[in-house]
Amino acid sequence: MSQAKKLLAVFAGAKNAHGTTSVGRVGRNGKADSKSKIIREPLTEKLVQDHIDGKQGVGAIPINEDNACRFGAIDIDVYDLNQKELQDRIQKLKLPLLQCRSKSGGAHLYLFLKEWEQASVAREYLTEMAIMLGHSGAEIFPKQDSIIVERGDVGNFINMPYFDAETPQRFCYDRKTESMELDEFLVAANKARVNLSDLEAIRSTTQTRKHFSDGPPCIRNIFSDGPQSEPRNKLLFFMGVYCKKKFPDSWQASLEEYNRTLFSPPLPSSEVLTVIKQHDKKDWGYTCKDEPFKSYCDPSLCVVAKHGITDDSPDAPQVGGLTIMLSEPRLYFMDVNGLRIQLSSEQLQNQTLWQRACMEQCNFMPPTTKPQNWQKMVNGLMSQATYIDVPYEETIAGQFKEHLFSYCTSHIRAMAPEEIEMNKPWTDGGVTKFKLEGLLEFLHHRRFVGQTRAQIIQMIRDMGGDSGVQNIVKAKGRRTTLRCWYVPAFQEDETELPVKEISNDIPF
Repeated sequence: MSQAKKLLAVFAGAKNAHGTTSVGRVGRNGKADSKSKIIREPLTEKLVQDHIDGKQGVGAIPINEDNACRFGAIDIDVYDLNQKELQDRIQKLKLPLLQCRSKSGGAHLYLFLKEWEQASVAREYLTEMAIMLGHSGAEIFPKQDSIIVERGDVGNFINMPYFDAETPQRFCYDRKTESMELDEFLVAANKARVNLSDLEAIRSTTQTRKHFSDGPPCIRNIFSDGPQSEPRNKLLFFMGVYCKKKFPDSWQASLEEYNRTLFSPPLPSSEVLTVIKQHDKKDWGYTCKDEPFKSYCDPSLCVVAKHGITDDSPDAPQVGGLTIMLSEPRLYFMDVNGLRIQLSSEQLQNQTLWQRACMEQCNFMPPTTKPQNWQKMVNGLMSQATYIDVPYEETIAGQFKEHLFSYCTSHIRAMAPEEIEMNKPWTDGGVTKFKLEGLLEFLHHRRFVGQTRAQIIQMIRDMGGDSGVQNIVKAKGRRTTLRCWYVPAFQEDETELPVKEISNDIPF
């Protein structure tokens, strides 16, 4: 079996589409300019071979038409990422992830499954693993629990590793954080496949840790490696909130005990006393938005933890990527809390309409934000959007051509050039001529509206048409000219009907 065929099998996903990314210059921040596009064609062995040869990079879409997947990924979009530190943590936590370098120097952490599993379940486990690694908020692939198949949605793709495999920039690291050859990666990927039961065992281990089992998941994950040395003051202040919730009558003593057992070395007693005085004066909340807590944050679990955050604050939505279908008018697909919603341009522009769309499509009413923050978020999503091409007939120009074809070839066609004045199309000499008013009336009856007269004229010209004159004979043989428009004559499809022989034998 060829390398291309093996790589294609490793990244089995959507059968009807794949992705491509055109990479441009690298900016000062280390990020490469790129434009992502979805091609409505299957990912084939030939395309994967071109990827391996460095001709054209391709991406695989994890989620299929049944909303299932056999692989997923955590996309860590950090350009100065310490790859060795990340690999060490993956091994320490015994996570079944293969670490690949992304095109911009970050990491794609791949999870390979033995069976097709529901995307929603795979996403849940991947989200938990991202939090355990200290990368809460990292993009998860599949990006959505389900896709809107009936509207042409196909999900998002992730760029495959080993583009230009002879000298790859996107490669997999082994346990020593050294680069693997493609053949080594193919063996490792199949060896790393797991069942959901294996992932559940990992979850059980993390949820039964000794310290903070009933507190915020962030602090539990931070201390999963054992005693910490930095940032001790921030950690102790956070632990003070937890101690006051769990040990209201002895929280000072508990906080001092945590300082002795969970810090290496412990903070001086004077600094511990300062933190205790801060909590004596006021009941503080958890500092969830500060690091390192933000990177380990799991709000969905924290809100149900006995001594986690309270549930009276509005739920901020997790907004994922944006996919733009290049139909006319445009159609947008956005990931909100892992659910796929369909939006119009007006709904994407207007925050209130977007809020209503979320309520109708995913039974969730997200809180609104400041208009400038909303505009910044939408601009960010659009700059990184993935585009889906649509068939020509779904564009305005394609729809116009279909209506024009019907107009020029229908039963209302003129039998003589003089009938052009009656708003009928006349075909002669390889062109079809008509009055613009007649075409506009026909389009109105077909409910093709919203285009101005100037736009209609431009589409006629785009099809090779123009305005001109036609000689006609008026009453009493008087000749005159008629101003009209013309387009190249359409070739009507000729259909041959089968001829059935009929017996002349009379059955009676």
